[in-house]
Amino acid sequence: MDPRRVEELLDRVRRGDVTVEHAVEALKSLPFRDLGYATVDHHRALRQGVPEVIFGEGKSGEQIAGIAEEMVRAGTNVLVTRIDAQKAAIVGQRVPSFRYAPLARTGSVEIAPPPKRPCAPVAVVTAGTSDNEVAEEAAETLSALGLEPMRIYDIGVAGIHRLLHRVEDLRRASAAIVCAGMEGALPSVVGGMISTPVVAVPTAVGYGTALGGFTALFAMLTSCASGVSVVNIGNGFGAAMAVHRMMPRASQPTEQPTTAG
Repeated sequence: MDPRRVEELLDRVRRGDVTVEHAVEALKSLPFRDLGYATVDHHRALRQGVPEVIFGEGKSGEQIAGIAEEMVRAGTNVLVTRIDAQKAAIVGQRVPSFRYAPLARTGSVEIAPPPKRPCAPVAVVTAGTSDNEVAEEAAETLSALGLEPMRIYDIGVAGIHRLLHRVEDLRRASAAIVCAGMEGALPSVVGGMISTPVVAVPTAVGYGTALGGFTALFAMLTSCASGVSVVNIGNGFGAAMAVHRMMPRASQPTEQPTTAG
């Protein structure tokens, strides 16, 4: 359930516009709903600020559609990651407002626009065009979180003049998600040029000894640039969620000294 809807409901109870019984009925779906094949966590938006995200791999199109329908029923936005076109078509038949982004392999339903975050755009950077799929997963996730992605693609160290041309854009960003395969050098270079958070994403791009992304992963974990954070191979979603935790929220509640933390 969207925290904004809960606040609105409680405010209506306070004003006397809604009875306590009606509010209890509206909140019955908290904290979860058991669908048999999945237990939908409706409480996650209240705990973490964003609803549960559906991981599409390993689920059938019908299962994804059923979870999405339940989330829509509860009034929350939907984000699905790692979903192919065939499964997306099944979801779209049952949830007409479902939007599919084929390069990112994500799908979404927007019940209400996410609150815009009070920070500059987040740079989403790739070393090469082959990294764009992972970067687009990160960009779509950022948008679903109310963060504006700034795409800066194909600026790898093999032609470092391309990176130098975009340094000022990178410095204006609130954070940078940097996706790279091969030897994974780009996050170290970016990390040495800007002061804002850098989240490195190794990709499986490269020949033989690139080892499906492990070479880039090891390079990023041993970066000479201090403070570069690293997520799993190809995990654009995880990189966006890491930035989400770092950035300020749209509205911070006023803390009361007498309230237990």
